[in-house]
Amino acid sequence: MNYPVWYIPSIGGGTIIATIAIIHVFISHFAVGGGFWLVLLEGCARHRRDRPLYRFTRNFARFFLFATLVCGALTGVGIWFAISLVQPSGTSALIHRFVFVWAAEWVLFLVEIVSIIVYLHTFDRLSSRRHLAIGGIYCAASWLSLFAINGIITFMLTPGAVARQGEVFSAFFNPTFFPSLLLRTCLAILLSGLFVTAVAAFSKDRPLARRLIRIAGAGCLVALGAALPAVFWYLKNLPAPVRTLVEGASPTIVRSLAVARPAAAILSVGALLALWRPGRIGKPAAMIGLAAGLLLMGSFEWTREAARRPYVLQGSIYSNGQRADRPLKEPFLSSTPWSKSTEPGRELFKFQCYACHTLGGINNDILQRTQGMDAPALEAYISQLHAIRPFMPPFIGSPDERRDLAVWLANQQRSGSKP
Repeated sequence: MNYPVWYIPSIGGGTIIATIAIIHVFISHFAVGGGFWLVLLEGCARHRRDRPLYRFTRNFARFFLFATLVCGALTGVGIWFAISLVQPSGTSALIHRFVFVWAAEWVLFLVEIVSIIVYLHTFDRLSSRRHLAIGGIYCAASWLSLFAINGIITFMLTPGAVARQGEVFSAFFNPTFFPSLLLRTCLAILLSGLFVTAVAAFSKDRPLARRLIRIAGAGCLVALGAALPAVFWYLKNLPAPVRTLVEGASPTIVRSLAVARPAAAILSVGALLALWRPGRIGKPAAMIGLAAGLLLMGSFEWTREAARRPYVLQGSIYSNGQRADRPLKEPFLSSTPWSKSTEPGRELFKFQCYACHTLGGINNDILQRTQGMDAPALEAYISQLHAIRPFMPPFIGSPDERRDLAVWLANQQRSGSKP
């Protein structure tokens, strides 16, 4: 292990990443789909000479710019900060393999920033054709940004036959690239439609609000309908071990999908109601829709993360940052420059368990997971960890280190203390 560990035992690095990532992904998908809605609504307003709709589009563009550039940029920086501290080895591997893809994505992000700022500040200053063209540039740049990121994050789950090779094209266009791209495009249209509905629900122009809610409801319904075959396509392209986890072998995924199903049902009913009875969608219903969209997006991201286990990069790097080709029984701490030798059990927990477990914390508390187990039982369990629970990485270390970890965990269990 060539990196230090950002150690917050009561919270866990994975929880920090998940919290920031879910918010960022929610906003970033709105950034992709929202450009489509802006161009669509402005085009309709100009074609019909509809001044109320035109004013709404201009106001929505202000809200859109704040939400995507300010909130999106802050959470985006937060993501890089968190993953660099919690998963430095995985982050480094992705940067080195896809360096030119990352570069292209950052250029696209710059195009997004410039085009949306120009778009907002040139209402009534440019001709209809030129202004819509600027909006179109934003739409293209934001979707291509999604295209670039999609190839990287799908590689993490389904690298195919290039897990340990340097070939970029096959790694980028991996088995789940296209189904994931379709699914994320649908989610982007859905989430941005929910934002349109929410902003419209707060409008004082109720006839305009009803029209907008009906249009947004139709868009959300189409996105939900197209997302369903994308999900089955995505599942079909998963490797058999990963599909087994998604279909119920992983308790984490089971809990995640238990949230996704009611969220999807709420959104489906809400989209139908918006289409046929838009006047029934007020502020509370619009906020419930946004909350359901956040839960659905969070469930998808949580499931995708959990499906990779025991890896952060499938077949290459374990979720605790250790390389999958490392011999399992070689001494661990002696080859880990950032460890301290004063308390080996604690150091082994920090470097091999902490990535997924907290100590008396809010997520995957290892004190609860090992309740009632003494040191010999823990030692035997750790020796067969990966065989008993295939979604957990195997323990790497000598028999003495395995014993040190078992004794330390048993002591924590008895005392219920936190380091």
